[in-house]
Parts: sequence; C-alpha cells; structure tokens
Amino acid sequence: MPAARPLFDYPKYWAECFGPAPFLPMSRAEMDQLGWDSCDIIIVTGDAYVDHPSFGMAVIGRLLEAQGFRVGIISQPDWQSKDAFMQLGKPNLFFGIAAGNMDSMINRYTADRKVRSDDAYTPGGKGGSRPDRASLVYSQRCREAFKDVPIILGGIEASLRRIAHYDYWQDKVRRSILLDARADLLLFGNAERAIVEVAQRISRGDSVADMTDIRGTAFIRKDSPQGWFELDSSRIDRPGKVDKIINPYVNTQDTSACAVEQAKGDSQATESDVQVLELLPHPRLERDRTVIRLPAYEKVKGDPVLYAHANRVLHLETNPGNARALVQRHGDQEVWFNPPPIPLSTEEMDYVFDLPYARVPHPVYGDAKIPAYDMIRFSVNIMRGCFGGCTFCSITEHEGRIIQNRSHDSIIREIEAIRDTVPGFTGVISDLGGPTANMYRVACKSREIEASCRKPSCVYPGICENLDTDHSSLIGLYRKARELPGVKKILIASGLRYDLAVESPEYVRELVTHHVGGYLKIAPEHTENGPLDKMMKPGIGSYDRFKQMFEKYSKEAGKEQYLIPYFIAAHPGTTDEDMMNLALWLKRNGFRADQVQAFYPSPMASATAMYHSGKNPLRKVSYKSESVGTVKGERQRRLHKAFLRYHDPNNWPLLRETLKAMGRSDLIGNSKQHLIPTFQPAVDSYQSARRKNSTPAGSPKAGRLLTQHTGLPPRETGKRKSAKGKPRPGAR
Repeated sequence: MPAARPLFDYPKYWAECFGPAPFLPMSRAEMDQLGWDSCDIIIVTGDAYVDHPSFGMAVIGRLLEAQGFRVGIISQPDWQSKDAFMQLGKPNLFFGIAAGNMDSMINRYTADRKVRSDDAYTPGGKGGSRPDRASLVYSQRCREAFKDVPIILGGIEASLRRIAHYDYWQDKVRRSILLDARADLLLFGNAERAIVEVAQRISRGDSVADMTDIRGTAFIRKDSPQGWFELDSSRIDRPGKVDKIINPYVNTQDTSACAVEQAKGDSQATESDVQVLELLPHPRLERDRTVIRLPAYEKVKGDPVLYAHANRVLHLETNPGNARALVQRHGDQEVWFNPPPIPLSTEEMDYVFDLPYARVPHPVYGDAKIPAYDMIRFSVNIMRGCFGGCTFCSITEHEGRIIQNRSHDSIIREIEAIRDTVPGFTGVISDLGGPTANMYRVACKSREIEASCRKPSCVYPGICENLDTDHSSLIGLYRKARELPGVKKILIASGLRYDLAVESPEYVRELVTHHVGGYLKIAPEHTENGPLDKMMKPGIGSYDRFKQMFEKYSKEAGKEQYLIPYFIAAHPGTTDEDMMNLALWLKRNGFRADQVQAFYPSPMASATAMYHSGKNPLRKVSYKSESVGTVKGERQRRLHKAFLRYHDPNNWPLLRETLKAMGRSDLIGNSKQHLIPTFQPAVDSYQSARRKNSTPAGSPKAGRLLTQHTGLPPRETGKRKSAKGKPRPGAR
C-alpha cells in the first residue's frame, strides 16, 4: 500500500502560538477572549457542537487546531439568509462544510418518507434545526457571504453523494453533490489526511484548483490530464450481430438462400492481399496513472441497469491498496475521484483521539440535553472501519474495509479521562467498540494480499482463509479496562459480528462473563437465504451457533442474559414468503418486535442500487443478468413490517388477507402453532413494549429496559431485595 505522510509530520502554522482553545469558538466574543482577530478556518455543521471525538466537527476542528490553525464553528445556523454565516467574520483560508454526523435527509425523514419529530443531534432533541440537503444550502449561503473564500465539502452526506446517486426521497438519480453545492473540493471518507494537506497547501498560497493529487478528494476538471490511461467502463458489453446459423444439409453452392456465402463471391485472396500484422506487447498499466470512466450522469439517470453497473465499478475500486481513480461526465464537466485515503496508522489514530477534547457540549447550550451525546458520553471508540460489507450499510463506503485501531494505552487514557472529567460518571463505561464490537486488531494475514484484494467482504459467503480472527488483543484490552480504579463495569453495546466471534470461544466467554448488561444486541437481519444473500449476511445457522455459546457461558457465569436480534423488513431480494417464514421463526423463538426497521435506501449503498435498478451489482451486471425483486409499494412495505409485528392486532386483517392469498390459511387459527388468530378484538387492546415499560411522562420504570423486542424478562439494574431481605430470584 502506498506510504502516506504522517499527520503529525507537518510544520505548524504561525497561529500555533495561541494554543488550544477550551472550546472552538462559536461567537466573536469567544474569539476576543482567545485574542483572535479572525479565524483561519470556519467549520459549518448541521449538528450541535459537542467537543467529543464521536462528533465529526470536533475531530476535524481539533486536528486543524493541532496543526496551528485558528478554527471556528458555526453550528446549526439559520439558513434563511447569509447573516448567520458571517457571524465569525471572513475565514482567512476556507470554509469547511458538513451536514453533520448523518445525511440530512436520513436525519429528517423515516424509511417511509415521513418527517421525523426529533433530531438526536440537536439540543432538546427537536427536529427542524437543519435544512434538507444541508450541504447544498450551507455551501450556497457561504458563497453568498464571502464569494472569494474556498468551500471544502466533507462529512458523510458529501461522501456518499460524490457520484451520480439514486435519491430515495425524490425517486430519481441526482448529480454529484460537488456540482450542486458548487464547492471547490470534496473530501470523502474519514478525511483527516486530506483536510490537513488541503489546509497546509492553502496556507502556503496554493490554489485549490491545483490540488488534484490528494487522495480521498473529488473535483471538477475539463479533460483527463496528459500521461493518464483511461479505461472505458461507461457501457455494458453487448453481443454483436450474430449471423443466422447455416443448415448443414444445404448445398451452399447450389442454393441462393445463403447470403453469407453469396457475399463472399468467387474471388480468392491473392498473396498481395495478405497483410502481415506485427503483435507488440502491451505496456503494463500503472494503476496510479489509470482512470476508469464511469457511465455519464445523463446515462445512469435514464438507465437503471447502467446505474447498477456504475455502482459495481465504484465498489470494486475502494481498496486503498489497489483502487484506481474514477471519472464521470456530467454535461460538459468531468467529476474526478481520486483513490480512497490511506488508512491511519495506530500512532495516527492515537494522535487524533488524544487531542484536547472537552468531551462535553459547548456551554452555549446550557442544560439542554443532546440525545446523541447522552448516548455516547461514557463510551469509547476503539477502532474504525468494517470489512463485513453489508450491502444496506454505508459504513464501509465511508470508513473503508481496513480496520484502523487505537493502542491499548490510548484507549485506557480515554477511559481515565471519562472517569476523571465527565460529569455524571457512575463507574460504568457504556461501550468499548466502533462500527462493530469485535473487529479490533482483526486483519488480513498478509499485507500483500490485503493490498491486492478486491472482495467486497472478508466474512461473506464465509470467513476468508486469509483473515486472522485472533481476538486476544481485544480480550487483553477488556481485562486492562476492568482493572482500572473507579471503573465498576465495562459494557459492550456496539453490534457484535457473531460469525466472527464464534471463531474465538475464549472471546465469547470473556464477553458473556464480564461485559453483557443483561442483553446483547446482534443483527442476523433475516432468517431466509434469499434476502441474506443480497445483504451479504451469514445464514441463521451462525446465529444458532453463537446462541448456544452465549447460553452456555451465561449459565457457567451464573447469569440470566438474553440476545436481542435485529431484523430488516422490505430489503431487496425479500419475498412475502421470506417474511412469513421470518415471522414463524420469531414466534417459535418467543420474540415480539416492538419497533421495526424497514429497509432504507441510503445513497451509494449496493442494496440501494438493487432497489433502484432491480439488478444485483454484487455480480457482473448486464441487461440479462440476475434480477432482484424489490419491495416498493406502500402496501407491500407495510405487509413486510406487519409480518415482523405479527402479534399486533392492528396487523391481523392485512396478514389474514395475505396468508389466504398465499394459500397458507393453515397459519390462521387460535392455537399456539398458528401465526395469527381468526378473531379480531373489538377494541385495540395492543400495547407496545415501549408504552408498557414507560410512565405517562415517558421515562422508563426502574429495572426496565426499552428495547426493540418484547417477550423478555425485565433487565435488572442492580440487586433488589425482597421484603424478607433476601435477594430476589434471578438477581445478579
């Protein structure tokens, strides 16, 4: 893999003399207190400013501050005019714009395109504090405020919309967000390397237009530069004209039916007609000087199959070790995408996470609660990336497949910082994890194989033989964390990759014995092979094997603990029969889903390409290649969710109608083996677990856990004694 300049190897900007700020300033008054006359860089974000390494604006802001730059924050500005974007004055170098930790459309709308009433990244959890397509709106206002200031676009919204992409909310293919935002440069993925390089070059007086060699960036250019070889992947191969097969029993010399033979005539080639062809060896293409041409925006906009093909090519070019540049024409402009950024080393990850974060929201919010912060304030991110490759997920597209790990020492320092500085800490670390709980230090056995691999997943259809599944480093980390003074409990709340965990029984024992708070969430997503194949998820047999180990080690530890499986409805490749079988599995295993997640077509995901095109981009795409069934109509999406909530009387009429149409009336009856009853209650007596476990004011009762599933015993938060002073049965 190409070498990259370390983040801490750059010369410091002259403003380093001001030192780190308690918080990055959000007002002129704060700038005055710091002695600043201006900001070098201003970050505009759609989230509330929380100075914590789980929030993108804090990571990028503190990193740039460590390079010596004066960084200001404009958080959730009033976008109705340019005034709010001028509150910190004109930045000396550039505006950095991001919609926030989530795509603004996913943040605002449900999978059924309904407006959400809340926003976890806003004080008080109130919705409506950012515009739809926030990156576009913020860019426009910044341009209105200061026309000559460069605009650098980043964050997950820009990252996942960098190419022509299907937009679920408008049900059409939109242009690259770089063009619509009219930004000068787009940074995709985790952009620490790119943002530092860009800031350093602009500070030296370089033009953004000349920054065409930085990995992890997208920009506009007129034509491909000299010295580059272009591979044309803008079309799907079609067979040429095939001549009609000649009847072997026909005498072609005597019949006039053979147009092929007639066209040849009676002439014979003479020696003078023969041309000698000299075959020259083709020069080996240099990957770092090769660009792949994707189908143009105008083509993929009108041809869903070409869209699926472009999506496949994009995903094949995501390994930083072998990815080539991509280019896609939009009208008379070319949008150029450099290869993805080189993953951060452990030393660089430590450098980023050891920056002087305050670890709390900015004081301007007072006592207002920010739900997203409350979820993570006692948790620690130990790694980045995911090699699972789940087609419905955007983590891999944004963070990459190569795991980037922090050192034990850095993680322990953060736990100690939480213990010593974060208000309200009671001794419980709520999570040591990341995109997945157990990919820490898991990597390919060979750097050479890793750099050349083009597989979309290391664990599907089975665990790759080149993957080192050793969990010993993670086990050692858990043990070190448990030994820290003042730390009573270390919980693991990140989703567990259970097919990976079963490769290390010692890890499962360690996890179950010490780090499960009564419930452990895992995500089989489905039980049927059809949808699982399109998700690139393991079969339900892997879940069963993990469940056996989980129950075995829970019993050995003397603990009553439960698995919480999560499932997706209406995913591409899912039939009504698949959902019926999943509902039967749920009933057999005693699960009742309180909340249901329907498939959400997020930009750039492979499953979204399936949803839009009806083709499978996991395999070579052509007009005759494998078709994928999709669930698009409101009724069918409602039906698939109804199967997951088979126990809700409100869903019984629709399920009865569907089961009869499927010829499965045998599942309608009033005994345990039936899925739904024949009768309908006179009134809606169904009460969801969320409502049942909640007080009228909405706060949970003591000892209860609000989960997506019911039918499970309540979670005990501590030992409670009976009236006779003896511990209650099952208390831990």
